Amino acid sequence: MSVLHTILWFLVAIGILVVVHEFGHYLAARLAGVKVLRFSFGFGKPLVSRRFGRDQTEWTLSALPFGGYVKMLDEREGEVPAAEAHRSFNRATVWRRIGIVIAGPAANFLLAIVFYWALLLHGLPAMKPMIGEPPAGTPAAQAGLVAGDEIRRVNGTDTPSFQDLRLTLLRAGVAAEAITLELMDGRSVRLDVQPMQTENLEQDILRPLGIVRYDPVIAPVIGKVLPDGAAARAGFQPGDRLLAANGEAVANWQDWVQVVRQHPAKPLRIEYERQGQRDALTVVPEAVDEAGQRVGKIGAGPQVDEAVLAMLMTEVRYGPVEALWQGAVRTWDMSLFTLEMMGRMVLGQVSWKNLSGPLTIADYAGQSASLGWISFVGFLALVSVSLGVLNLLPIPLLDGGHLMYYVAEVLTGRPVSERTMEIGSRIGMTLLLLLMSFALFNDLQRLIGG
Repeated sequence: MSVLHTILWFLVAIGILVVVHEFGHYLAARLAGVKVLRFSFGFGKPLVSRRFGRDQTEWTLSALPFGGYVKMLDEREGEVPAAEAHRSFNRATVWRRIGIVIAGPAANFLLAIVFYWALLLHGLPAMKPMIGEPPAGTPAAQAGLVAGDEIRRVNGTDTPSFQDLRLTLLRAGVAAEAITLELMDGRSVRLDVQPMQTENLEQDILRPLGIVRYDPVIAPVIGKVLPDGAAARAGFQPGDRLLAANGEAVANWQDWVQVVRQHPAKPLRIEYERQGQRDALTVVPEAVDEAGQRVGKIGAGPQVDEAVLAMLMTEVRYGPVEALWQGAVRTWDMSLFTLEMMGRMVLGQVSWKNLSGPLTIADYAGQSASLGWISFVGFLALVSVSLGVLNLLPIPLLDGGHLMYYVAEVLTGRPVSERTMEIGSRIGMTLLLLLMSFALFNDLQRLIGG
């Protein structure tokens, strides 16, 4: 996957999320009777600028596309004509100002609900919540679980897919809750678990529980080759049967994947069979950061028997009304989980290494776009929730900081002083810089130190 591809889809993702967030502020301001002077995507020098509407609002595309803002008429920021003073933001009632501030994050939550609704209405292809053989001595093995068991619920929460199972177990594990599993065959088992390790939540953290994804043996035959991947550049084609890598026999696709993952940016001489003829090629797996580790990938998928695929896969689909409800539930659950994880980071219960920055988000944007529109829309929904929650944190300069001031105004009956807001802005800037520094450091650690 090229850097240009990653940057392009990162900008597309940021563009959608920022425009929706700022449009929430814009629409709320218009409804509250506050005049909007400028709607900007990005910061810095305007590159493109046009004026529209009765108020001749300036719509701009600025040089730094990592955010945006809505500038409203405000007597604290410059002279306002007497005829328009009543349309100033500072003259709006405190409740209208609260509404304008909340509208940005609310727009992100609504966007996530719409995205989840569309995905669940269309149908989400997913792996069944079926587990493989639990490693000996793990809680799952001790509870009597075996390969092929399908888990329907965790602590009463439905798990229609393996992704839902993983997220629900993650939440229970981080909270150090007791775990009760309800299986498809009617059994109910309880796992005796220790507090989950939270150093890196992107790793296979469920393996200590004994919960591993069911993984049937697949023949080492290439079924799909991505056009811009290392396999395509090396000359592999669908139907090629892989025989050996650097002289070591390849028994199945799982063995092949492990060989590739263990050789990031290192040449592999592959013996293969094509239409009955044996030959050899050299492929150099691309180095990719995955869960804090540097692994190799070549952009090729296996040839999977349709019957096996049907056994493993499911589709999570609902009708229009139920899909909307489920979309709202997912958005609410992800919002609470995001807040919970942030709180545990502050308390030291979850490592700060789990904090991701723009480089990781860009990488995920590119990867999800490569997998298709369903993956990309799911990624957008998840980041939209995170953006909404982040902006509601009570940190000056964020929407939550302004909301904190307005709540104080409601309680005291008078606006927060300019001096207090100035001090708050400095504190907020410091906190945000520290947060961004942590996130960027983690990004670089993943890309370089992984």
